[in-house]
Amino acid sequence: MFDLTELERAHAIVGQAVPATPAHAWPLLAERLGTEIVVKHENHTPIGAFKVRGGLVYLDRLKRERPSIPGIISATRGNHGQSLAFAASRHGIPAVIYVPRGNSVEKNRAMKAFGADLVEHGQDFQAAAEEAQRRAQFTGLHMVPSFHPDLVLGVATYALELFRNAPDLDILYVPIGQGSGICGCIMARDLLGLKTEIVGVQSTQAPSYALSFAAGKIVTTETSNTLADGMATRIPDANAFALIRKGAARIVQVTDDEVGAAIRAYWTDTHNLAEGAGAAALAAALQEKPKLSGKRVGLVLSGGNIDFDLFRRWVGTDAPAMA
Repeated sequence: MFDLTELERAHAIVGQAVPATPAHAWPLLAERLGTEIVVKHENHTPIGAFKVRGGLVYLDRLKRERPSIPGIISATRGNHGQSLAFAASRHGIPAVIYVPRGNSVEKNRAMKAFGADLVEHGQDFQAAAEEAQRRAQFTGLHMVPSFHPDLVLGVATYALELFRNAPDLDILYVPIGQGSGICGCIMARDLLGLKTEIVGVQSTQAPSYALSFAAGKIVTTETSNTLADGMATRIPDANAFALIRKGAARIVQVTDDEVGAAIRAYWTDTHNLAEGAGAAALAAALQEKPKLSGKRVGLVLSGGNIDFDLFRRWVGTDAPAMA
């Protein structure tokens, strides 16, 4: 998909807008998991999520190759759209973003604030994406997919930062939505010649990649009703699945309750805010805690863009007490 030189070049492009995010070893999380932990804080980017990296690299190439591009269009549950709106605004390109009805209110507000023309359509991401593709055909706008080599190249820059900071990780847990994050981690690991075991994480309510991984072929689901909207995927991308199948050790499924517990753990142990997908890696590590003794474990906190009402539901006074 790309080589180390291209990854270094992408890191320089991203670095013009996004300083390297921290990777911290939190002692209370280490106590909770009973082993050494390193958290990659992609919740500290300008949009509060790792996706910004992919948008910057994708738009950089698009603008160079098509300088007169009239605009872009895409679909999202939030962070992908924020990434494209952020990058498009830096290049002076209009961005039209489709979201499903009932999407995160605060992610919608953020996309608009970054300059996107926001359109609500359909009941889930897949319906919004199909409508965006139809509109692209008759408007001349460039359709940006949810998975593309340039998006993977961009988000792989966080893995490059992490692995150079912590090359001795035994295991890295990574959430899976459309797959760019985990594919970027697999690519960076392989290009650096490391042996880190990479473990994907999906919701039990949206397990299409997990089911596909187990079956050895693409498996779709009829619904994706998880509260962790960044993992709400019904149809795996074939190219992403091929790389995940080859490069991931396994895919762990976590419940919304486990995700909620992980959000609370991040808040109490580190005072960092995680959205559902952002906490999924910690949820999986907590589920697999007996396997982790003596291991050095990496967790990707992929984003912190959680609506206040959902944060209150998962973390506030009505949330279940934590151990």
